[in-house]
Order: sequence, then structure tokens, then C-alpha cells
Amino acid sequence: MVVVTGASGGIGRAAAREFGARGDRVALLARGEEGLEAAARDVEEAGGQALPISVDTADHAAVDRAATRAEAELGPIDVWVNDAFTSVFGPFTEIRPEEFRRVTEVTYLGYVHGTRAALDRMLPRDRGTIVQVGSALAYRGIPLQSAYCGAKHAIQGFHEALRCELLHDRSGVRVTMVQMPGVNTPQFDWVLNRLSRKPRPVAPVYQPEIAAKAIAYAADHPRRREYWVGGSTVGTLLANKIAPGLLDRYLARTGYSSQQTKRKRDPGEPVNLWEPADDRAGQDFGAHGRFDRSAKATSPQLWASQHHGLLGAVATGAAGLAGTAIALARRH
Repeated sequence: MVVVTGASGGIGRAAAREFGARGDRVALLARGEEGLEAAARDVEEAGGQALPISVDTADHAAVDRAATRAEAELGPIDVWVNDAFTSVFGPFTEIRPEEFRRVTEVTYLGYVHGTRAALDRMLPRDRGTIVQVGSALAYRGIPLQSAYCGAKHAIQGFHEALRCELLHDRSGVRVTMVQMPGVNTPQFDWVLNRLSRKPRPVAPVYQPEIAAKAIAYAADHPRRREYWVGGSTVGTLLANKIAPGLLDRYLARTGYSSQQTKRKRDPGEPVNLWEPADDRAGQDFGAHGRFDRSAKATSPQLWASQHHGLLGAVATGAAGLAGTAIALARRH
């Protein structure tokens, strides 16, 4: 029995479908009714059993009630996947304090609330797995995403502290983290955008099904501290460790243009910060964004992370680091 938060779109939607294809019972937690119903159909068409539950993960009591309902209807929770998030694209000075707080409450505290709900049920049984969906931005902040980067850094620290506590207690409950690169999801069409142009993920971009397979693998192999998806994730980690100051200057020069397309922002585009963007008929966004033509469908770095741990992932991520070094050399 699997619980997936943020299951109505993007990586969460693809992960729910992946678990459904294994025949799992999947509780789908998100806000948007239209997206949730479509995600439930995806799970059941793939071969699983679905239970859509509308909930705002920023509300701990609501998340706890959702967990109670999920267990009552689908049985004891074996896997809990935290993926729900929201964000704002724009310079920090253009993000209002209440917007920054809202991003933090959903994207960071939502993980805390989901983890607490899972642990309250898993610890007495001394079994279960919690998968935190992270990001390369858990290690390296980039411009125009200060609220999201702050939340992902917070999740990383929370994950590490909790994992140490579970190891100290010799608990049978496991927690692991999957660090994502740029992924082709609908977030770039529904996140609050303060930029003049439409946002895009930093290249290279991967399809959400790659992320979903990594999450499912991590759920089955939770003893590892974390997994990496995509060369950009490992390359970013290495570059930040080797030359953080140089990387600061590189991102200051390239971080604005690399996160925007040439298309101007549409003032009427949906915004999911305060209300779900997929809550009305015909507003299901699915798992994919608008970058199918450039998104990669395979990831050797994920394979290396799964089979050889950190050393393998670092070796296969060397290309990403080399590319960063070349770009830095050209600009300095």
C-alpha cells in the first residue's frame, strides 16, 4: 500500500502510475479534484487500486486524517512518498513574504507533515519506507528559485537528521531520498511566475517516468541514503563541492536565461500557489509538461546510483561536471 502526495500532476502523477503498474494499492493525495480523478484512472488502468483524497499538505491535521482514511480503505501503509510542492519563479525581492511562507509550508512542512503521519503508523509496526523526493537544488541554490531552493535544502537536513535517529533506534522503518534533475512536468505552466518570460527547467531535462522509476526503486531499496537521477544532479553536486564561488559567478551569468524560454509570460496562466490549478473540469495537467521534444527518456546516472552507489554516480556524472568546467573556462 503506497501513499503519494502531489499525485495529481508531474512526478507524483507518474510515480502513482508506476506503483499502479505493479498492482499496488495507491492513495493519491493532492488538492485538485480534476487532477486527482484523472490520476486515479491512470492507476487503475495500469493495474492498481486507487483512492483519491483531496488534501492540502500544509495542513498537518488534514494530512493525518487522510492517512487514517487511506489505511481504513486500503490497509496498512507500506510506502509513503512525499512529492507535493509549490513555488514562485522570480527574484527574491519580488516574492511577497506571505508567498515565501506558503511555499515553505507546502514544499518543506508538507514533507514534515507527511513524514509524521507515516511514522505515527509505521513505527508501532516497526516496518515501512518513506521516500522524500528531493532535487539537485537541495545541495545547490540557483537564482530565481530562492523559496524552492530553501525548502529543498531544509528537506535535505530534515532527512539526514531523521535517518540518523532511525538508525540509532535500530528501527525497521527506512527513509531515503531521490534527488531530481530538471524534469518535464507541468509545474512550469502553473507555478506563480514573476518573470517576463515563461519558465523552463534547466537542461538537461528528463521525462517524469524516469523520476517515477527511481522513486519506485528507492521504495524497494531504502537502505541507501539517497539516489541521483540525471547527470546534471551529480555534476551540480561535484561542481558545488569543488568550486562553489566559481559556480556562484557562473549561475549569476547564466541562471536567468537558462530558466526562461523566448515566449512571453501569459498574464492569464493558472497559478497553483493558493488554489489548485487542476480543480475544474478540463483542467487536468497530467504528468508531462511542454518539453517532450527535448526531454531524455533514459538516465545512466540513475542506473549507476542504483547499482554502484555514490562512486558509480560520480563517475557517470563526470560529463556533467566537465560541461560545467568548460562553460566556466569560456566565461572567465
